[in-house]
Formats: sequence, structure tokens, C-alpha cells
Amino acid sequence: MIRGLFRAGSCALLLWAGALSAAEPAATAAASVAPVDLAPFLRRDAYLQIKISPTGEYYAATVPLEDRTILVVIRRADKKPIAKIEDKEDTVVADFWWVNDHRVMAGMARKYGRNDVPSATGELVAIDADGSRSIWLTGPTDYSYALLHDTLRADPDNVLITVVPYGAQTETSLEKMNVYTGVRAPVSAAPVTNAVFTSDQRGHARFARGGGKDNLSKLYYRDAGNKPWRLINDESVSGVREIAMGFSPDGRIAYLQVEQARGPDVVMAMDTATGARTELLRDPVADPHALLEAVDGDTPVGALYVHGTSSTRFFDPAEPTAKYYRQLEKAFPGHTVLLTSATDDGRLLLFAVWSDRNPGDFYLYDTVAKKVDPVFSRRLWFDPDQRPPTRSVEIPARDGLMLHGYLTLPLSSPRDAGLPLVVLPHGGPFGEFDTPWFDDDAQLLAEAGYAVLRVNYRGSGNYGRAFMHAGAREWGGRMQQDLTDATRWVIAQKIADPARVCIYGASYGGYAALMGAATEPDLYRCAVGYVGVYDLEKLHRDVSKRGGGMGNWADAWIGPRDGLGAVSPTALADRIRAPVFLAAGGKDRQAPIEHTERMEKALKNAGVPVETLYYPYEGHGFYTEEHRREYYTRLLAFLSRHLGGATAK
Repeated sequence: MIRGLFRAGSCALLLWAGALSAAEPAATAAASVAPVDLAPFLRRDAYLQIKISPTGEYYAATVPLEDRTILVVIRRADKKPIAKIEDKEDTVVADFWWVNDHRVMAGMARKYGRNDVPSATGELVAIDADGSRSIWLTGPTDYSYALLHDTLRADPDNVLITVVPYGAQTETSLEKMNVYTGVRAPVSAAPVTNAVFTSDQRGHARFARGGGKDNLSKLYYRDAGNKPWRLINDESVSGVREIAMGFSPDGRIAYLQVEQARGPDVVMAMDTATGARTELLRDPVADPHALLEAVDGDTPVGALYVHGTSSTRFFDPAEPTAKYYRQLEKAFPGHTVLLTSATDDGRLLLFAVWSDRNPGDFYLYDTVAKKVDPVFSRRLWFDPDQRPPTRSVEIPARDGLMLHGYLTLPLSSPRDAGLPLVVLPHGGPFGEFDTPWFDDDAQLLAEAGYAVLRVNYRGSGNYGRAFMHAGAREWGGRMQQDLTDATRWVIAQKIADPARVCIYGASYGGYAALMGAATEPDLYRCAVGYVGVYDLEKLHRDVSKRGGGMGNWADAWIGPRDGLGAVSPTALADRIRAPVFLAAGGKDRQAPIEHTERMEKALKNAGVPVETLYYPYEGHGFYTEEHRREYYTRLLAFLSRHLGGATAK
């Protein structure tokens, strides 16, 4: 059993004749339904991301604490932590890079709550692997916002950074920065506002993509040697976005992810000398989810797709990295495999594996010795063989649009029929999407005895531009109808008991839960809104105040402010008959607590039973373990009263 490698400690998978082998997980007996032990779900991941240093002497890893995420440098020989980067409460090490053999740099962000999207602060921090020479390379005193652009592998003392001045954020530039002193020198200016650069392997910035207040993307290209920029795609004209992915080693071929008017995005190769384009990868259903890079960490070689299960596709199946992936995928059937980093000599590859039942493990592949050793596990305390599997479903909406989702059923059920059902719409809503991978809420609810349905309603990402744009201005409309149609489909399949269905979500999912209870009062027996938005007129005002074209975005994607009362749960409370549970945090910037307070008041005025849980110092999702324990205890108790599932231990 693959997972047994971690329990065996020093065991290793050996590669014979260039192929890996590993046993299929054994079948296990069904787990007990009562009561649910919350402890495994409340424990934070031991690690989030891990990268090996260029020489293989160290690992760098992000480690989540209760109120922040830090970076730790670990000596590979004995797995002893020897250095760290951390900041104050609510800060997150959003990404990190080995900038030379013995120095690591981190990009900082802030995050107010577990469900909040980290907002990069533009601060870059560096430290030597032994903990010495720590320095904040950029910060608020620079009056600018900086992001790493290129580690410049051939230059151990310098990196390239993208710099945007605070305020209007119009003049984006590229600068070379010393990783020990922070001293910077200008390199290039972008031809477009709020730009993101893409460089070739020599560090020459040759693509710049950005846009203005219209939120429409422009892509510029130039030849190496700081030649003039030229516009090669304007979304306002072409109707689609193009994103530069990288270059071939010689810089002759550029790789682009190109939206299509219909269907998912396509990966194309562009001959930079002639401009000719060739289609390389196209999935019939899904967009590329992640770029796959060669062992050198610079060259695109393929893409990871997620639809039902995950799959990797390569430009050239004979490319060495592609062969490594195929070997590893054979050793870990049913798992997603992703190379995270490699040593400069290409001998040691660090890769992550995860699945619907496994939260994730990290392994080290020695390409010379032909063996794989376990390194770290995100959550070793979860036994994948004791977790319920997740299966993909395809559901036709009432207008014929095909919806893709995932169904997780309890292991404890003797049969997959007549189950209490929890519908779990994701947040966002636009561009976000559910995957088949390990989902905490789905796993927890399945352990409590519920079937759990997650649906990628229109507006979700991963299924092409047209699918996402089909959700524009459909708050409470077709996006909501998709959830209704999916719920009724599960009932029609006899999987769910029609008398025991609840809808529960966070953020936009909270909105969808309350709108579901309002628009389908006979379908849902209860509703739960966690850090949700319920007053769309307020949401529109708050988004518009952020400036930078966000008012235009709100009109285009939420709808004109004057008509939003008709699709706001706060204005429809008198239609709700099902009991409601609401939870929110006072520091929430994405969905301010006022939304939940107004929803509570409206429900009480309408005579609807409502329970609430407020924490004034929590944000967009609760961080503190005791608060999360209280929330999930209350959630399971609420669902148990109305659907009959297990409560918390």
C-alpha cells in the first residue's frame, strides 16, 4: 500500500527496468456513523508546499499556524528545521523560491480568514538556509508593490521583480534586485497597465499582459534584446484572452493558453519568428488546470487537466519529464502527481501526490538509483482506505447546458439510496470550481452519514470562457437554477431522500444556500450560510468603492445595482420556510458581518427559525481551533435535527 511508506519510515519503492510499481489500496470495512470525531478535521496541515534546494541539501516548506502561514527551511539529512520566515497575525507566505543554492526568498500576503483569498502585499523576504542574513527586500517604505518575476538561475546574486507603484497602479516596470541587499536597478517598462511579464530562459521579458479599468486583457510581445513591444491580442477586439505560459529552451517557440469562443481553453505554440500558431493541447471539456514544467523548472512541457479525475498531457510524450510522470503515475494509481521542484543536476525530483481520499503526500524520486522515498505528509492521520471515495457526475440543466460535479457518499451506508443529502455550492462564484480532490467539508459530512453533492454551476471556472460568462448577472437566476436542477437529479437517481435535503455553503455558497431556501421552499429542509453575502445592493456598493474599474466589473458580473433587491435573500426572507443556521466573523472583508446580521434580522421578522454564531475577531472563515470546533459542532447538530445524521463526538 502506497500510504504504508510513511508508516514504514525508511521503506522505498524501487524502480526496476524503468517502471514503478505499487499495490492497489485494500478494501476496508465501512466506518461507523456516530458520533463524528472532529479532531482530524480541525488539525492543520503539517505542510502546504515543499520545494527542494538546487543542491538537494535542504527543503523549504510553508507551514500553517493558527493565525498565519510561515516558511521553514529543513535540512534534508535529518529533517531538522534550521531557519524560518514569518510575520505578524493574518500574514501568509504565499509563494517562495530558491534563488541560489543556499538562499530562499518568500512573497508575503495577507489573509483574513480561512476562506479568504490571500492578497499579496508586495513584500519580499529572503534568508540563508542556516538562518543568517535575513532581510526584508521590499516593503511599504518602497512606495511600491513587488512580485518575483524570474530567479535568474545563472545569476546567484540577483532576481528580476515586477514593480507597481502604490496608488493608481499604472506604471508597471521590471527591475533587477540583489537578493542580499535589496538594491534595485530598472530593466524595462511595460506597454500596458497592471502588467504581468513572461520571460524566456535567458531572463529577457518578452510578453507583457495587463489591462485597464475595463477589465479586458491585452497581450504584448517583443523579440529578445528589448525590441519594441507589439500588441498581439486585445480581448476587446478578439473577444478572448490569451496568456503567455513560457518559452522553449532556445526561445524560438512561445506557449500560449488561448480562450475559445466556445469550449475550453487551448494550449498553442507560437513561432516567434513567423507568428505562426500550432495547436498542441485541447481537452473536450476542461481548461488546462496547471502548467507542467520540465525538470529545469523553466520549460513548459504539458498541462494538468481536471475533469472527473485528473490527467497529464505532454507536448512530446518522449520528453524525459513526461516519462518520469508516466512512471510515477503508474506507482500511484488514482492519484494526481505533480512535480514541485528538482535539484539542478536533475537527479532528485520532489513531487506531490493526492487524491479524493488522500489530502496529499510528498515523495523524493532519485532518477539515478531509480527509487522513491517518502518525505512528508500533509495529514498523515487520515487513512485513505478509511475515507469515502468521490465520483464525478454529469447533470443536464433545464436549458440543456451540461453541468459537472462530484458526489461523495458515506462509507457507513449499506446502500447508495434514500440518503440524506447536503448540497454544497462552492464560493467565488466566478472562475472558482470544485475538483474531485479531498474536500474537508465533503469528507466530514459524509462521515456524518450524508451524501454530499458539489456542482460546478455556470459561472464556475475550468470549463471555458462561455461557461463562465454564462453566469454573468445570473445571481439568483440560472446559476441558482443549476443547483436546483442538480439537486432534483440526485433525487431522481434515488440516491437522495427527497424529504431530507439541506443546502449549505460559504461566501457565495452561503448566498446560494439562502437563495435556494427562498426560491425552492419545498425542496430544502434546512439551509446553512457561512460567511455569506445576502444583500446584493450592499455587495455592489462595496465592490464599486474599491475603484480600479471594480464598478464596471460589478455591473457586468453581478448586475445593475437598482435591480439587485429582487435577488437578495435579505429581501426574500418571507419566502423561506426552512430553518436556517448562519455564521460570520467580524473581521470579514469579503463578506462583511453586516450581511449576516441583516439576514438574521430579516428571517426573524419573517418568523423563520434561525440560529447564529458570531465571532468578532474572525474573518472570512474561522481560523481558531476552538471556534472551528464550535462551528462544526453546531453545524452537525443543526443538520442532525433536520436530516438525521450524526452529531459531533
